[in-house]
Amino acid sequence: MKFVKFFVTGIFFGIVMTKSEAISWFRIQEMFRFESFHMYGIIGTAVIVGALVKLSIKKLRGKTIKGDLISFKDKDMSIPRYLFGGIIFGLGWAMTGACPGPMFTLLGHGAWAILIVIGSATIGTYFYGALRNRLPH
Repeated sequence: MKFVKFFVTGIFFGIVMTKSEAISWFRIQEMFRFESFHMYGIIGTAVIVGALVKLSIKKLRGKTIKGDLISFKDKDMSIPRYLFGGIIFGLGWAMTGACPGPMFTLLGHGAWAILIVIGSATIGTYFYGALRNRLPH
């Protein structure tokens, strides 16, 4: 019963992804070909909303469900690390037409071929975890 809020949030997220056409392969291809602003608008809106939520949590001293104070830690923003990861992420997104969130929305829509992408992403995540200590961070 305690997972109902996560289930409802996931359904809401899926509806937003569907209505905004963020799950559309054609919209994603338009973005990568710089033919349309649509996806850049969605991504930009998400970044602005995320920044405002983070600012609000900091200003209002937000707390977790357990009552602990939410804290944010600074990250090492070394360029090669994020550049390399971003390139891999972008190539996967361009090849499959789906990033992680919409992958599950597409599965919910019955696009069963996306299971190949989800499986590949899961295997890639596993291998990253297995090789993480040997990779240059």
